[in-house]
Amino acid sequence: MQSTLKMPFSNVQQELLQLYAHHVSDNDLNNIKELLGNYFANRLSQLADQAWQNNNWTNEDMENILNDPAQ
Repeated sequence: MQSTLKMPFSNVQQELLQLYAHHVSDNDLNNIKELLGNYFANRLSQLADQAWQNNNWTNEDMENILNDPAQ
């Protein structure tokens, strides 16, 4: 007997499923992927900037973090 785990879709998954229910050209699909990638890259950059400010990091601090062998 095979059991399946049923998990509800997240709000993002639901939106994407609705979008992908319609045929889009390969060019449009690539543009959508690029938009999503840019969105998440920008969001990550904002979070990094916020962490930088919250921790009062300097360039030297960042170099130390980047060169930490435990990283």
